[in-house]
Formats: sequence, structure tokens, C-alpha cells
Amino acid sequence: MKPSIFLGLLLAAALLAARPARAQATNHNFVQWEKDISAFERSAATNPPPQGACLFIGSSGIRFWKTLAQDFPDQKVINRGFGGSEIVDSTHFAERIVFPCAPRLIFLRAGGNDLWAGKPVTEVYQDFQNFVTKVQSRLPNTEIVFISLSPSLARWKQHGSEMAVNALVQTWIQGRPHLHYINDYDMALRPDGTLRPELYVADKLHFNAEGYQLLAATVRAAWPKDITP
Repeated sequence: MKPSIFLGLLLAAALLAARPARAQATNHNFVQWEKDISAFERSAATNPPPQGACLFIGSSGIRFWKTLAQDFPDQKVINRGFGGSEIVDSTHFAERIVFPCAPRLIFLRAGGNDLWAGKPVTEVYQDFQNFVTKVQSRLPNTEIVFISLSPSLARWKQHGSEMAVNALVQTWIQGRPHLHYINDYDMALRPDGTLRPELYVADKLHFNAEGYQLLAATVRAAWPKDITP
């Protein structure tokens, strides 16, 4: 087991012991995303997305990835990122922005906002499992790739929780069909473990163009071996 995975599992165990479980939230405000989801639907009505494409979904890390088409020129790509969203939002709106596209491959990059909103590590982990369950209920042969949570300057205080979520997800994915994990946690770190500020825009949370180039290279290098890159 890689040291980073082992450390993440230790952190997850510690957080489990220190933090009581809470009931699944029932008052999540899905309405706040109606404008974004309706915009996706209007765009699809006038310019239907290709079936069997690679769909990238998640929060602002996906939304601001404006160079997807250039970064993966041999692929048909669809961007369904909506900033500020949590994993439960991608699950909730799957009928409207995922299933109509019938993607052959889904990249999910989300979970940081969940932790920032106060969700426990175990709940974020469960939300990912719920996303997989929902997608596979309709698209059983679609490959799902979890792009790991990565630290940022603005939210450095939650990097331990991000490592814990990553470790739980990676361990759960291992050996399960149609599920894959891409580790980009260390991507923006110096050898001494500190972050590289030159990869972020002024808010110290989102990548700049150089950061996205690095992210694209990381995804390309770790593209699932059994799927044509």
C-alpha cells in the first residue's frame, strides 16, 4: 500500500473516531443550481452533445476547465461542471445532465465544497458511492473515474480530510468493475510538501492556465488502461 493511501486511511479512521456520524442531509438546496442546469438543457436542445462521449462533471474545478477539448483532442468531451456544487448535486441532476448524454466515460471531480460546508469525511465518501450507484443503475457499462481531491492555498486547513476521502474512495474502487481512480493530490506540491502558489489564480482556490495544463497532463498519464485515451 502506498504511504499516501496508508496515511489517508489513518486520517479517515481518526476522523471517524473523533466525529459522530450525522444523518444524511434532507434540506440540501438543489434549487440554487436550477439556472445552471437549465442552461445545460437549453444548450443541449440547440446543440445536442455527442452520445458515447467523455463527460466531465463536478464543481468549479470542472466548470473552469475551459481547455478540455484542446487538452483531449482525440476525444469527444462534454463539460457539465457547475461551480460551488457538491457530489449530491451531480447525483441529483444526473437525469437531466448525465443520462441524456449516455457517456461512455464519466470523470467526477467534486467533494471539496462538501468538506468546506462541514460534511464529515464518511458522508462525502458515501455521497460518492451513491453517485456510482445511481449512474450504474442506468448506465451499467459506463466507466466512472474519480479525480481525487487536491489541496489549495485557500482551503489548506482541510487537506487532511481531503486525503482521508481520497484514501476511502481509492480503497473502495479497487477491484470494482467500471470504476477508476486518478490521483492528483500531489500534483501541485513541492518536494517539501508545500503548495506551488504560481499554479493558482488570485483567489488561491482555483487553478490558472498552468495549473490546468498540469491537471490535464496528470489525467492523460493516468487514463484508465482499458479505455482508449
